[in-house]
Amino acid sequence: MLTLPGPSSRYCDGLSRRNFLRIGALGLGGLALPDLLRAESLGPPRHSQKSVIMIYLPGGPPHQDMFDLKLEAPSEIRGEFRPIPTNLDGLQICEHLPRLARLADKYTIIRSIADAVDDHSDFMCQTGRRKANPPPGGWPTMGACVAKILGATDAAVPPFIGLEPRMQHRPYNAATAGFTGVGCESFKPAADSRSDMVLNGITTERLSDRRALLTAIDRFRRDVDGSGLMAGLDTFNQQAFGMLTSSRLLEALDVKGEDARLLERYGRGDAKVHGDAAPMLNEQFLIARRLVEAGARFVTVAYGFWDYHGNNFGNARNDLPMLDQATSALIEDLHQRGLDKDVSVIVWGEFGRSPTINKDAGRDHWPRVSCALLAGGAMRHGQVIGATDRLGGEPAERPVTFGEVFATLYHNLGIDVNKVTLPDLSGRPQFLVPDGAQPMRELVG
Repeated sequence: MLTLPGPSSRYCDGLSRRNFLRIGALGLGGLALPDLLRAESLGPPRHSQKSVIMIYLPGGPPHQDMFDLKLEAPSEIRGEFRPIPTNLDGLQICEHLPRLARLADKYTIIRSIADAVDDHSDFMCQTGRRKANPPPGGWPTMGACVAKILGATDAAVPPFIGLEPRMQHRPYNAATAGFTGVGCESFKPAADSRSDMVLNGITTERLSDRRALLTAIDRFRRDVDGSGLMAGLDTFNQQAFGMLTSSRLLEALDVKGEDARLLERYGRGDAKVHGDAAPMLNEQFLIARRLVEAGARFVTVAYGFWDYHGNNFGNARNDLPMLDQATSALIEDLHQRGLDKDVSVIVWGEFGRSPTINKDAGRDHWPRVSCALLAGGAMRHGQVIGATDRLGGEPAERPVTFGEVFATLYHNLGIDVNKVTLPDLSGRPQFLVPDGAQPMRELVG
């Protein structure tokens, strides 16, 4: 649904700016460099195609039942699953991850993330920081920072795209664009609104006229808003016009043209909502690959619900094979398409699970240690970083912070975390990662 007011429309009658341009139920994210927020066009596309795909596992997956099994621990800790060998000598992972076991030389496991908090949200996975003591405007997500710093590679494709649904009941979607402004929020394509993204009978010339008028109005509104919160509003219209005059984004979201064998390799997953969080849509992994190939710089996927306070092993028997299929297919696909040097993949949740199995056969929240999987990004793979103690409850070697992982991903995008800063809403420059975190030497040194 596209709404453009004609020449006789008046702009002092109380219409909101979203009535000037309406594209179904889509939430349009902003995607320009800071100087483009003051420009009348998006300018020429960037040439860098470095990008990140973040797979967020809401609820906290059980690290000791996936990548860090403890066979020597007591029965109330070690669980029911058996390890299987991978294609790397000496490395074993869970029996329900056989596809990933065959690809262990193409990824890195971190077993010792040590600074999580007991908070059911995506905040640390998306920002790398804790919620306490935020600067004016709040801490932004990494995707928002990337959009702000690098902008769009193509006017038709947002640099930051969130494929995850709005999760209900609990604040899993706590992370926002923060002080980068609303213009750097992720673009969230609604499945039932994709048809609204195609122009029918509207000329580019007419759209250009509307763009000029809307830009003039937005400039006036910014002049009277001294808070800085309006600074991103131009990007909504500029990105919308770019998308509407191109089918590139729509084509990237549509997997129907993919080879049937590739679709089968990714698998179907499970479309039902899991717990309080997300469905397990394997198609989203494929869409994420298509989006970065089309020019997106940062794509997020929320997959399933891993808060296994009860029936840990029954739930994991159901969910791990689907995660195994989708993640292994994505890694293989990136390698086969020559994207493994440019696209970084991170798979993780907000914290780990307790070593002791509770009375309901579940594992409870455990922020003291958790795990992650990293792939692509021209990193040195085929290794395990860090280790936990005999019970899988504490880091025993090489504690890793969220900030170090973020610094590594920024490095892969060509962004120097020691030099690049972004201003908060008070104008104070803020570094992209906390506490002087540096890229992980094991991966990029």
